Amino acid sequence: MMNYKTVDSSRISISELMQPSHSNFGGKIHGGYILSLMDQIAFACASKHSKTYCVTASVDTVDFLNPIEIGELVTMKASINFVGRTSMVVGIRVESENITTGEVKHCNSSYFTMVAKDDKGNSIEVPGLIINDEVEVKRFLKAIKRTETKHSRKVEFDSKDFSHTNYLEELKQYRVKVVLPKNYN
Repeated sequence: MMNYKTVDSSRISISELMQPSHSNFGGKIHGGYILSLMDQIAFACASKHSKTYCVTASVDTVDFLNPIEIGELVTMKASINFVGRTSMVVGIRVESENITTGEVKHCNSSYFTMVAKDDKGNSIEVPGLIINDEVEVKRFLKAIKRTETKHSRKVEFDSKDFSHTNYLEELKQYRVKVVLPKNYN
């Protein structure tokens, strides 16, 4: 019989004060540093849900919406949005807070697919997910749609029947100039 867990049972949040050592040459917090923190919270959330070691399989939709300043308090909130047989999609929301004004900015949302592993490195089954409100249902369905979109894109462009000539007309609306060698197929 499959074990099930609620989304709330593995929800995690972390907060960290951003320091000058975390900044890039522009004086803002380095995106790579934020990605590293996101990977850590994704690991913690997935491991809490699965009760085992997890690895990052993919990262989807990393959009940096607002810059993070030195001295701001960054809070990351993570929850399990979807589970497959051995994988979990961890949704992460990143917010920064100016600690003197209290202004909070949404800086990033992202989705990390994590896979549960046993001691030998084999993928293992994870508990099912109990979703109990409209937001959790929506997140689960959005994860399914992202997976379907990724799969259909792979089928479309990785097919042996793919031909770039089918897309040349569509490319005319973009800032691209297609200059191919005469013998290019």
